[in-house]
Amino acid sequence: MIVFPNAKINLGLNITEKRPDGYHNLETVFYPIPLEDALEVVPMEFSSNDFKLNCSGIQINSLPEENLVVKAYYLLKNRFSLPPIHIYMHKHIPSGAGMGGGSSDAAFMLKLLNELFELQLSVPELEDLATSLGADCAFFIQNRPVYAEGIGNVFSPVSLSLKGYTLVIVKPDIFVSTKEAFAHIQPHKTTVSIKEIIRTPIEYWKNNLINDFEYSVFRIHPKIKEIKEDLYNAGALYASMSGSGSSVYGIFKKTNAGLEEIFTNCFYQAITL
Repeated sequence: MIVFPNAKINLGLNITEKRPDGYHNLETVFYPIPLEDALEVVPMEFSSNDFKLNCSGIQINSLPEENLVVKAYYLLKNRFSLPPIHIYMHKHIPSGAGMGGGSSDAAFMLKLLNELFELQLSVPELEDLATSLGADCAFFIQNRPVYAEGIGNVFSPVSLSLKGYTLVIVKPDIFVSTKEAFAHIQPHKTTVSIKEIIRTPIEYWKNNLINDFEYSVFRIHPKIKEIKEDLYNAGALYASMSGSGSSVYGIFKKTNAGLEEIFTNCFYQAITL
């Protein structure tokens, strides 16, 4: 069985307070986008190992046991005594981009195994399992636009469609650590919720829909700031970092020919939504 885990973008991201446990509460909107990995699982009848993982595409710099798809497998194997499996994964979503590629892979793995082995887990059960793998993993279970609160794990539906727009994603060869992203962050309560801002025309978002991580990340990595400026200069209605990663996206009514040539040595993808 094969599935195609998709990425997401953050529309706005406000850090609202620091929690007693050291984590931060936030507000954001998660929006799914058709930038996809490929994930296939084949049961193995005879194997001395629980799993075999074959990866292609963008290189993954981690041990197989540390991969979230393997952790998702063991989460269900320990509960349902699943048989050994062969996992094939092709990575197209860049890692460390703030687009939830690893989280999506994990969530889709749970859904795939649930269907393949007829485990009959409900959507709420799958979401609870996904949350144990990562704060935003549960989003990809239902995979529809949501307003997210808490540490990014408390969802409420939003009515939003970007259908017909073109999304341009640019990721330079830069890694942004969590420590860097949170440097100089000052938690604050907002006067207008992101939930309200996204109800306004996209042209209004430029000066009102903010990603708080940009303040820290742009100071350390001015190249990422330049990419955002280049997207606006090319005609983007709205541009922003996604999450705390190094990718920047722009939303266009239509894109100019040759835009890709501006972003040399970067991951570049233009997607019609």
